[in-house]
Amino acid sequence: MEAQYPAHWEADVVLADGGTAHVRPIRPADADRLRSFYSRLSDESIYFRFFGPRPRLSDREVERFTNVDYVSRVALIATIGTEMVAVIRYDRTGPGEAEVAFLVEDAHQGRGVASVLLEHLAATARERGIERFIADVLPANMRMTGLLRQAGYTAQSQFEDGVVRMTLDLTPTDTSAEVTTAREHRAESRSIARLLTPGSVAVIGASREPGGVGQTVLRNLLAADFTGPVYPVHREVRAVAGVRAYASVGAIDGDVDLAVVAVPAEGVIDVVKECAEKGVHGLVVVSSGFGETGAQGRARQDELARIARSYGLRVVGPNCLGIANTDPAVKLNATLAATVPGRGKVGFFSQSGALGTALLQRVAQRGMGISSFVSAGNRADVSGNDLLQYWEEDDSTEVILLYLESLGNPRKFTRLARRIARNKPIVVVKSGGTPTGHSAEELRLPDSAISSLFAQAGLIRVDDLIQLFDVGQLLAYQPLPAGPRVALVTNSDALGLLAADACLAAGLEPRAPVNLGPAAGPSEYGTALAGELASPDVDAAVVIYMPPIPGRDDEVAGELLRVSKDAAKPVLTTFRGHLGMHPALRVPGTGPSRGSIPSYAAPEEAVRALAHVVRHATWRAHPATPPPELDGIDTACARALAERTLSGSAAGPDTSAGGFAQAGPPVEIDATELLSCYGMTVWPAETVRSPDEAVAAAERLGWPVVVKVADPGASRRAGTVRLGLTGPEMVRHAYAEFAEQLGDQAELAVQRMAPQPAVPTVVGVIEDPAFGPVVTFGLGEVTARLLQDQGFRLAPLTGEDASELVRSVRAAPLLFGEYGYPPVAVDALEDLLVRVGRLAHDLPELARLDLDQVLVGESDVMILGARATLRTPAGPRLDGGPRRLG
Repeated sequence: MEAQYPAHWEADVVLADGGTAHVRPIRPADADRLRSFYSRLSDESIYFRFFGPRPRLSDREVERFTNVDYVSRVALIATIGTEMVAVIRYDRTGPGEAEVAFLVEDAHQGRGVASVLLEHLAATARERGIERFIADVLPANMRMTGLLRQAGYTAQSQFEDGVVRMTLDLTPTDTSAEVTTAREHRAESRSIARLLTPGSVAVIGASREPGGVGQTVLRNLLAADFTGPVYPVHREVRAVAGVRAYASVGAIDGDVDLAVVAVPAEGVIDVVKECAEKGVHGLVVVSSGFGETGAQGRARQDELARIARSYGLRVVGPNCLGIANTDPAVKLNATLAATVPGRGKVGFFSQSGALGTALLQRVAQRGMGISSFVSAGNRADVSGNDLLQYWEEDDSTEVILLYLESLGNPRKFTRLARRIARNKPIVVVKSGGTPTGHSAEELRLPDSAISSLFAQAGLIRVDDLIQLFDVGQLLAYQPLPAGPRVALVTNSDALGLLAADACLAAGLEPRAPVNLGPAAGPSEYGTALAGELASPDVDAAVVIYMPPIPGRDDEVAGELLRVSKDAAKPVLTTFRGHLGMHPALRVPGTGPSRGSIPSYAAPEEAVRALAHVVRHATWRAHPATPPPELDGIDTACARALAERTLSGSAAGPDTSAGGFAQAGPPVEIDATELLSCYGMTVWPAETVRSPDEAVAAAERLGWPVVVKVADPGASRRAGTVRLGLTGPEMVRHAYAEFAEQLGDQAELAVQRMAPQPAVPTVVGVIEDPAFGPVVTFGLGEVTARLLQDQGFRLAPLTGEDASELVRSVRAAPLLFGEYGYPPVAVDALEDLLVRVGRLAHDLPELARLDLDQVLVGESDVMILGARATLRTPAGPRLDGGPRRLG
């Protein structure tokens, strides 16, 4: 029987030059593929691998190399199309040690194939208990020694008998994680750059039909004055729109970098293969008939992505609007939209194809410019994550706008956003639900949780498209505010008061409006605005100009520009109700430039946009910090406990499939011992089944005590606890009450009374399938539970994350001495949250954790109840592992 391997050992990857490959373990069926690969190697590559000439592999060698056990002997190969282009392998040589070697086809050397294979092989080795790789390398093989040294792991080398022996410690380090992240970033950025900066474009399916999809894209490319050659492809006609047409992609006599595919869905796969043979780098599939049509279309879409990636192509779409790049050196409009905004600082990603045209029109109507635009449609391959990587590198993009209908890899999305938002603001509209054409996301978290996690990552989440552009235009053209203090300059009392009320409602701090009166002109506005901006008590200014009789608009606008240009404080206007970049408020140049003043239809909309930006500026002003060092952490203890619990239950690892563990059913346990591994103590309690047992337990625990229903969910119900019992008779009476209420078989618990006063809270962990481990927090009061007043943060938590989590719930003032409650030990609560987050991050087996309740007293926290659900995971959390697409 052929040995099997875990599914997560296979992955599509992006190479250093932006192309793609598929990584998977070798199989016995790869024998001919291995022979063909070996036949294409140069003598030098063979010499470096085998330390001598070896013209061909013997049948015995081929059998050995392709038959591995996926435990002590593992080999991974990289394939492009149907061909194998590289192989890396390890052979266990002793406890925790294995010998490693690799070969890359000469034509693909320098593309980063070996580095990505090493990342994946190191991950598989760690899963098999291997801690070190040993590699014997000829001194002249500088490529291999460089690869091993640059992987970021601790490496040692010694020279002996003409060979360099290198030892690689596979323990992940900060450096190895940074190397992996940097390589991923460069590769994905380049893969998108190849799409957005093509030297030539083919439009496949460009017919002569007026209004046809292919012809529309072709005409838009020509109208935008694309700087490279454009090749219509049509099997029957000689020319389309006056441009020579070709019968196939292969018939084109020049190179083709980008292909726009507008053929019926059933013909797309054949086109992909033709493009691969031609050497096309990327595809924009505007054709419909894929995932949006149902199961059959979804299967066709998956096949499209698989085939394209296997041949090294990236795909935008299918069922998309297209892509655009306003760079004067490119002038690319490969979309179905005739109107594309001019050059600007904003990168714009829209998941919706149908909505994309309207969105571009709205951007253009506002006078906003864009740097580039991508409509991903069904998002079979290229996603918002890829665009984030590209825009982080793109000097012409300063602000990123995202319209999302679903999240393909939310954990990676938030990781990227947290890094990128430090330098480039990201504004996102996330619609509810999962549209047809996209894989369903098994999200357990409510929408409010997604907002919290976005905020933690520094994203600006807005409610609708109007806000998306309102916030985007402010970020694109004005500086970030230093704080929430807002000056209001107006010529209308009513509008000034509306703006002030809007500021208060949004959490800003308005100054008293400066009312200049309806007759105010340029000098009055200039003097008033200059005075407000010069004040150290002002962080931003909202100027309202709504004259009863127009006539001096340009003069007033010029004065506002003159006064604000050196202030380094944002200025927003309601300029005669104009929405967008009013021509008179633009800094002279090609399109809107920094210093141009955005205008809003109403003061409330200006204030709303400013409030979003103030919150982002506050987040950005706090430097990113790593999770704090904690004492009392014993990760080995927690892992051993989880392994012992799962292996001793029906949920133990399922090893029926070739000896590899599959995801098992959940096992619920008392979490007291698990928490103790991370320095957390649960307030002792004893389960009792009679009045005498209850009294005895109280004597052991110490008076006063409480008697409560032992059901973990009882704290959510009223009348399930009796407090402050100071003697045996009170305990017996409480027991009798519960027995009468719940029956003689009711399971009760006795617990020592926690010190009072204290505020009840609830702390938890959810292992979300998409986001990973999420820490939850709320107050334990019935009203707070009823209103679902909860906060959420991704694990692990920094000290600042914990502080923000505590303060994110509406009932947080009860922890700080308001409404008659005493001030409590919030610092101890925050320490507990950090420890819970660390536990959740370290232990993938932790599917759920409920600390209910956690009493926060004047000097400490007391965990009154703790339940955990453990489950054998299907595999490691992939976002923290080697690079992969998706």
